[in-house]
Amino acid sequence: MENGELKMIEKKENVVMNKSYAFALRIIKLCKHLITEQKEYVLSK
Repeated sequence: MENGELKMIEKKENVVMNKSYAFALRIIKLCKHLITEQKEYVLSK
């Protein structure tokens, strides 16, 4: 593999990692919103 090909593979993995990280942050914000604003409780702790 050449360096260019390796960088492309790393970049694709970073896109997935960045999107999954952003999704996880959105889920955390949703959970906090539901607990504070909607008075929902988490049963699965």
